[in-house]
Amino acid sequence: MKLSRPARRASLVVHVAASASWLGLTLGSLALAVTATATGSAVTAEASVRAMKLFSDWLLLPVAFLTSLSGVLLSVGTPWGLLRHRWVTVKFWLTLAATAATAFALRPGLDTAVTAMTPSGPAPGPGDLLPAPIVSLCAYVFMTAISVLKPWGLTRRGRNHRTTARRPAPAPAGQEAAVR
Repeated sequence: MKLSRPARRASLVVHVAASASWLGLTLGSLALAVTATATGSAVTAEASVRAMKLFSDWLLLPVAFLTSLSGVLLSVGTPWGLLRHRWVTVKFWLTLAATAATAFALRPGLDTAVTAMTPSGPAPGPGDLLPAPIVSLCAYVFMTAISVLKPWGLTRRGRNHRTTARRPAPAPAGQEAAVR
């Protein structure tokens, strides 16, 4: 399947916008996590954790899915291919891992943190809120870097595809006799 130029451009815009949104939401979550752990105010800590929960419940997963879907569409609809270049394959697996971590680790962790919050209770510790946004931010910056730099070359599948594409097509049986 090959995307037309307008479809490819539209998909690229959607993918870049969704990816940038995911990165921005993660940076915002990190700022909220730092605020929640560093503040001396229980009210500010609770507000920060609740804001993180809103991000995770309403924005992070839809943006993650949109990033994943648009990335797969771009990879299969362009010469890059999903499994032809190592950097595309790495991005694919990291995106799936980050989406799964958001769904199965970050969201339940924030649910627990919100439930544990009390107006007079202590603020959450750095180990409670900071690891997820830090790891996510590092992964997204890494994926952005490999999207720009495109390192590591072709996969075995990509090398095989390139070799097959460069071979000349065999002449039809009737034309071999005419050439001699």
